[in-house]
This record gives sequence, C-alpha cells and structure tokens, in this order.
Amino acid sequence: MSVQIFEKYIKNRVWTKNYDESVPPEVEIRPSPLFSYLDRQAGENAGRTAYIYFGNKIPYKAVGEHSDRIAAALREWGIGKGDVVALYMPNTPAFPVIYYGALKLGAVVTPMNPLYTPREVAWQAKDANARVIFVADVLYKNIEEAAKMYQFDRIVVVELVEYMPALIKPLAKRRIKPPKVAYSGRVIPYKSLLSYSPTSYRASINPSEDLAALMYTGGTTGLPKGAEITHGNISANLQQLKPLYDVVKKKRGLDSLVMMGLLPWYHIYGQVTVMHYGIFDGATVVVMPRPDIEQLMKWVQKYNVQVLHGVPTLYNMIINHPRAGQFNLKSLAFCISGAAPLPVEVARKFEQLTGALLREGYGLTETAVVTHVNPLYGKVKPGSIGLPIPSTYAAIADPAKPELLPPNQVGEIVISGPQVFKGYHNRPEENAQAFFECCGLRWFRTGDMGYMDEEGYFYVVDRKKDLIKYKGYSVFSREIEEVLYQHPCVKEAAVIGVPHPEAGEIPKAFIVLRDECKGKVRPEDIIKWTEDKLAHYKRPRAVEFREELPKSAVGKILKRELKAEELRKLQEAAQKT
Repeated sequence: MSVQIFEKYIKNRVWTKNYDESVPPEVEIRPSPLFSYLDRQAGENAGRTAYIYFGNKIPYKAVGEHSDRIAAALREWGIGKGDVVALYMPNTPAFPVIYYGALKLGAVVTPMNPLYTPREVAWQAKDANARVIFVADVLYKNIEEAAKMYQFDRIVVVELVEYMPALIKPLAKRRIKPPKVAYSGRVIPYKSLLSYSPTSYRASINPSEDLAALMYTGGTTGLPKGAEITHGNISANLQQLKPLYDVVKKKRGLDSLVMMGLLPWYHIYGQVTVMHYGIFDGATVVVMPRPDIEQLMKWVQKYNVQVLHGVPTLYNMIINHPRAGQFNLKSLAFCISGAAPLPVEVARKFEQLTGALLREGYGLTETAVVTHVNPLYGKVKPGSIGLPIPSTYAAIADPAKPELLPPNQVGEIVISGPQVFKGYHNRPEENAQAFFECCGLRWFRTGDMGYMDEEGYFYVVDRKKDLIKYKGYSVFSREIEEVLYQHPCVKEAAVIGVPHPEAGEIPKAFIVLRDECKGKVRPEDIIKWTEDKLAHYKRPRAVEFREELPKSAVGKILKRELKAEELRKLQEAAQKT
C-alpha cells in the first residue's frame, strides 16, 4: 500500500502543480560551507548595508572583517574543527559576526535561549561540551553562576551597545544598566577580540557531514535534545527558499531585500530564515534585540521593510495594537508565520490592516528549518501549512508503523529532504524512533498529526501529544481554537485536555478577552456560542479567562505550562479528599 501511495502522490510531487510561477519543483542543491556566503557578500557587496542597529548601518565588509578577527582570536585559543562555541545573547550584529567567525574554523555553534537560568545554561554547555561562551553583558551574572557548575575555557562578554551609533551609546548603557564585569585572563571583553588581525584561514568543510550548529529542542517531554545541523542542511534550505523570495523581488522590482530581524536568532526559525538567509542573499536586516510592537511598526515604516517573519502571537499583537493604524506598513511585501498554527482570523485581519501577504509556513528545528509554505500569489487554502518547498518530499505516515497513508487520512507528517538533520546528539534511542525507511527514502517523524489533500496541500491538526481523548473520540485542540478565534471578544485562545474521571479528558479553553469585552462575557457564554459550530464532543467543557497566556521567548503559547497547572490543581484536590 505504501508503495502505491508513494508512486501516485509523493514520487511525482503532486503539490508542485500549485507552485507560484517560476518556482521549480527541483532546485540544484550545491552544498557549501556557510561562511562562503559571507565571504562572497563581503567581496561582491562590500558597501551594502548588512545590518541596521538602532540607526547604525553596518556594511558587509565590516561584518566579514570582524568575523575574521573573531576567528583569529578563537584560533589562538586553540578552537578548531568540531569544537563547540556557545552564544548566550539576544539579537545583535555581534551574533552573526561571532557565529560566522566560529564557522570559519570548522567550529560548531550552540545558541542558548537568553531566558535560560544558570542551571539550564550549564546543562546545555555540558551536553554540547562547549569550550567558549559569548554572553551579552546583561546576562553576565547568570554566566557567573553557570561557571560554578561547568568550566568554560573562556567567557567573552559582549556589550549590547556594541554596534550602536556612538551618539546613543552612553544613554543606552544607562538604560540597560549592565552588571559590572571583573575581567581576567578567562573573562574577556568582546571589544578586545576586534583588535586581532583578521585571519584568512578557512577550515576544510564537508558540508554533508560537518556540523554548523547544535540546536537544542524538544524539552516538553524531558530534557532538551541537541539536533545536529550540518552546513549542508542549512545551505540546502537557503537554496530551497531562494526561488520563493525571488518571486517577491521580481513582483516588486527589487534587487535586494530589507528584512526585519525580530525573531530570536538563538531559535532555528529566525536564525535560518533571517540571519543566514540575509547573508546568503545579500539582504539588509533591521536588528531588534527584543520584541517591541510599536518600535517594530516604526522601523517597518522608516526603513521600508519588505519581509517579516513571525509567529501567530506577533501578528495578533500587531492587529490588536491601539496605534496599528497610525503607521504606514505598505512596504511589507510578504510575511510568513511559523512555529505554531496561524488562526485564519488573525491572518485575515492582518492582511486587511497592512495589505501585505501573510502566509503560513511550517518547519522544525530538525529540518533546519522550512519544509512547507503556502504559495505567495497562487492558490492559498486557509488553515493549511501549504505545499512542500522545492526538493522536498513530505507525506503522511502511520504514527506507529513505517507505512504511508493516502490523502485526507490523518496521520503523522513525515519529511525527507536535504534540509533534514543528521540526528540527535548522543541520543541513539531517540534517533531510532525519529526515522524510518520507506520507498527508498529516509523519513523523519515530525510528531505533528495532519493530513494531505488531493492537491498536495498539508494541514496540521495537532501535535501528537496535544491530542485530546474525550470519551474515546479524538479531539484536536487546533480545531477548537480556530472556532474560538472567530468570536469577536477572543483575543487569544489555547485549548488543552484536562483529565476527567468519566470522559478520560475534557477540552478546556484558556482565553484572553479583548479589553472592551472584559466583565461583559461569561465563560458559559463562550461555551454556548460554540454549540452550533462544533460537534458535541469537540466543544470546550470548561473555559477560564486569563489576563495573559504563558509564552516562550519566540512567542509560542506554552500549553505544557497550562497542563502542568491543571495537573497540580487535580493533585491538590485529590490530597484534600
């Protein structure tokens, strides 16, 4: 059966018929060391602005030269091929400078979430065997504590004001109030590395085998896992994405793009689609160290930003911002939403507000990063994550067996392509569960439940672990959330399954109301409103209003925290009886 399905739908990639004009089914992938892209831009487009940081314009020549100076310092310290360099900082031009400096030596970069505690920093550093860590000055106290649990060879402190215009540095430093740092032979200021003579040394890289990054992911069910991402994985994804960006450039008559660098670069989504792609394609990136919706809209207007990558909560915050209508956002050509399902209502209202195209895409850390996106100008199906991108195979598989399923049948989304990672770092059991062979291809199991329609459009219905079992029925939380977002009073919504003695689990909705509805709508009103929109077994059995929902640094709603709260409540109630 799997072979028949593969031959009929997957082998010939039925979805390519719906690609935008000029997007090819297959891209000639030329695996390359990532640093070769920066070398090219620093040579061919030396004077072009690579980054705009609080008004300061930094050309590609300076980015390339500074990364050569960082490489020289690291090399003097004995860092070479296969050694791991950690980055613990928000977005700043220093991030790619350091990243590419390490890559030039064949070192592997492991970025860390700036929200990590000292314990979490030490844990990842130990698991990755990081030798050097670059830390933002505002986070230095955490590294002091982490260094008591894990011994770094060297700690390099990067001031957030580095690369800002000289005029605003003193004021910015007073506002940031970084802690005092006791510099020593082991704790070194980033500035001092820029005094090294640039090195022209480049490590010999096999893009298909040599790692560029160790990205930690999947901490929802135990400890995070390090995904081994090669130069070839990222290089392939950049080449797969280029035809999509080129469609926009051609439509707008643009030679180069201006992109918003808001998504955090420690996360694979922002790192590949903005930081790496910007260098690959010679784009200008407006760098934002932290989310600030009003600042974002000001800079879109000021710098004529054309590309914005974000998550659903970002677009939701823009459409609900009281000053959204006061800014000219018409320069935006297209926006992509990823990392979480995009509610149809949010997309509709954003496009209405800005006139920009907002398309839902899909990818994972393990696929470095994009695997699907909706056509920009072709047929768009609301609620779909779109079509597999060029040179990518995608299918629906039985969650428990190495078998492919036919169209319109719900199963697990699986991916095969040059962007799929090598495997999890030192996790042989996890790797055995994550991959299977079928029809001559190696498939990666995404953990997302979904289906493919007859035209090759894919849909995510839920994470495997978010499936709600109500009286034997399978209930997908995303379907309920899509309905709730249609309610005029619902600003944000998240649905989880809560254990129930008779039903097994019941769907419970957590809702943030719009300001004008607070005190005027009751939970039972919301439940009643869903009655003619959802089958009886899909309706939320409980609704709780919140002032805000827990979110990750990327802006994803953290359902696991809501689940943990509910489980604690149940345990406490059980202890009292």
